[in-house]
This record gives sequence, C-alpha cells and structure tokens, in this order.
Amino acid sequence: MQRKTLFLFTNDLRLSDNRAFLEAAESCRSLLCLYCVDPAWFRPGRFHAKVMGEHRWRFLHDSIHCLARQLEQRQQKLLIRLQPPAQAIEQLVSAHGIDAVYRSRNIGFAEIEYWQNLRQRLNNVTFREVPSFTLFEQAELPFALNDLPTTFSQFRRKVESLDITAPATAPDIIPSPFAGLKYSPDRLPAPIKTTTSPFKGGAIAGADHLRSYFSTLQATTYKQTRNALQGWENSTKFSPWLAHGCISARQIAHALRHYEAMIQANESTYWILFELLWREYFQWYALKHGVRLFAARGIRNTCKLSCYYPERYQKWCAGHTPWPMVNACMKELSATGYLSNRGRQLVASCFIHELGMDWRYGAAWFEQQLVDYDVASNWGNWQYLAGVGADPRGCRHFDLDKQTRQYDPDGDYIRRWGGDKTYPLDSVDAADWPIMP
Repeated sequence: MQRKTLFLFTNDLRLSDNRAFLEAAESCRSLLCLYCVDPAWFRPGRFHAKVMGEHRWRFLHDSIHCLARQLEQRQQKLLIRLQPPAQAIEQLVSAHGIDAVYRSRNIGFAEIEYWQNLRQRLNNVTFREVPSFTLFEQAELPFALNDLPTTFSQFRRKVESLDITAPATAPDIIPSPFAGLKYSPDRLPAPIKTTTSPFKGGAIAGADHLRSYFSTLQATTYKQTRNALQGWENSTKFSPWLAHGCISARQIAHALRHYEAMIQANESTYWILFELLWREYFQWYALKHGVRLFAARGIRNTCKLSCYYPERYQKWCAGHTPWPMVNACMKELSATGYLSNRGRQLVASCFIHELGMDWRYGAAWFEQQLVDYDVASNWGNWQYLAGVGADPRGCRHFDLDKQTRQYDPDGDYIRRWGGDKTYPLDSVDAADWPIMP
C-alpha cells in the first residue's frame, strides 16, 4: 500500500462510479484530492477564442464546489489550485513526498502530453490512469485502438451488444487528507452571478436530473423530439453533467436499462443508447488520432479550401448574418451556453460552406461557449461536418432555408431569439471597395 497518494480530479467531478478515485483511495493511507484551474483557460488562444467561456465556467465552478462539499462530508478536503496541473503536481510531490499520482484517463492530446512529461520527470513516482469517462474500457473493445472502425456505423455494430459494467457506488470512507497542508483554495475568477443558462453544475444536480428525466415518459418519444430546436423536454439534456463528469455514461446507460425493464423499451429508448455510442466513438477516435483531431486537413488529410474573414467570423459569433435561423441559434448559444444538436449542425454547416471559413475557428468558438463542451465530441463533429473526419459522405451541407421550413415553420424560435434581423455578409468586396446596401 502506498503511503501518500495524490488524486487529480479532471473531467470526473463525482464520487459515484469514479473507478479512478476508488482505486486511488484503496491504494493509500493518506490521500490528497486536487483540482487545478489553469489560468490559460481564460485567455484567447490561437483561434481567438478562450478555452473557458462564462457559462461553462459558472457550471464548472458550481461542480468543483459541489465535489468539495461531498468530500467534506466524508472528512476529506479538496485542494483547489489556480495553476497548470503539471506545475501543481510537481510542486506537491516535491513538498510532501508523494508516492503515487492517480487520475481518470484523459482523452485530450494536451492532457496526455503533460501526463507523459510528468512521468518522465518524476520517474520515482507511480503514475496511474483508470478509465472513468467512457462506457467501455479499451480492453473490452473487440478491436485494437489502431483498428478503430473508420465510421460510426461500423463501430456501433461491433460494440452495441457488449455488456456495460454496472456503475460503482461512492465510497463512504476515504483515507485522511494530508496533515500539515494548507487547504485554503486559491482565489478563482468570479463566475457570472446572473445567467439565462438553465443548467446547474455538480454531481448532485446531475443525479437529480437523471432521476427526473427517467421519472417521466420523455424517453419513449426521444427519437421523435430530439431534433427540436427548443423545449427542455425534447432531449435528455444530460450533456453538461456528462461532459464535466458529474454523471458517468455508465450511470446513464444503467438508468436507461432500468427504465426499459420497468416502463417501456422502444426505438426511442434505443436511440438514447445510440447517442451514447456516438459519444463513445468520438472518445476513442480522439485517443487514436491525437493531435490530428485539431488539424485543418483532419484525419482524412483532405484539403478543404477555406479562409479567415474577420468580419464574417464576428458576424457569425454575434448572430448578425443574412440567415435568420443561424442568427437565432448563435444568440441562444451566447445567452445560455447551450444549443440543440440540430442548431449546432446548422450553424456549423453555415460557417463552413456559406461563409467559407476554416472549420477550426468555429470549433474553438464552440469550445468557449458551450456549457457541455467535450473535446472529442466537439472537434470530432466539426471534422465530420467539414468533410475531413469520419463521415463517409465527405461533408454535410445543410440547406438553411429548407431546414428553417422544417424545424421552425411558424418562426417561433427565430422570433424568440431575435434572429429575424439580418445583415449583409460582407461590407467590402474582394478589392476592399464598400458594398452599398
């Protein structure tokens, strides 16, 4: 048994069904629980957007403090540091003689890279990752990671019959915190106090929503309603808690199986699992392809002609385009940090095809804005729509007028979000001459 262990919470902000945390807690006599808020999250990156927008930060802030309260109820503490995790871990290992560092397995390229660098620099410390973010463990997949199917349909047919392990319960007893360590948290950026986002962060709120959803009959009509542009009851709304690890994919699958056994199983309930498998596919897709998830040419090494037009980019972000549906969607995203799956596809298609923009700028804006941002699903879906990812058809270009007639025939959604005021796409032509209205 290790004498001192550090557990780094990342996208697993829960105690229930957190196998990485359970293994860490069972491995030691004294446990340091750590969460790091990287200051770089709040600065613009290479695609002009920040990693962390206001809505996502408020949700994450709530989730961190919910986790801290759950640990306190078990006589543990959460150390919150405002610094990059690699830096914090190296300092804490040096100062406290830590024997082992645990975390849930991370999919993101940057997270994998700093973890590998730490293992090389601190080669006398045990570093251990345990899967907790996916439905399946890598050893359970019926193929090697390098042989991941090239399309989702192929992947689904291979894995949908696999057994999904039952979720683990939260531990009642946790090893004691480090003695002599000051646990006063670093001063974090203040989240916005007022927001129109309907989501409250934290494992408790996530568990409440999971119970609430399956206490209704909404799951039996999910396939028919999931493409609606608005309406709380039309889709599961699990994604924000799932993205931050406040609930696990296994917990959702287990609740779904119970619902099917006790209430009803039909095509709509299957479609909830279908969507979980889409998410699963993108996790393994991101792990296999690494940094190519962020490459302009994608995983297909396909040349997608595009450019960066600052004016078009700003108008798209603000919802000031010639297309009312796009405007409404972008204004909802700005106001709430959330957008329906159909809305995401429409604005991404517009960004790529109508605006002729580099898809990575759109993906980065979603990263900043979405309360349910997940690195694999976000960048994988943008690659898919841009024709440089896993779509066997090459690209997806939506007819915006047709989509508007189909999904907002009365214009209710557009009016609600003020999307009906339109603007010209450009104010100057190719030679920088003003375009007269």
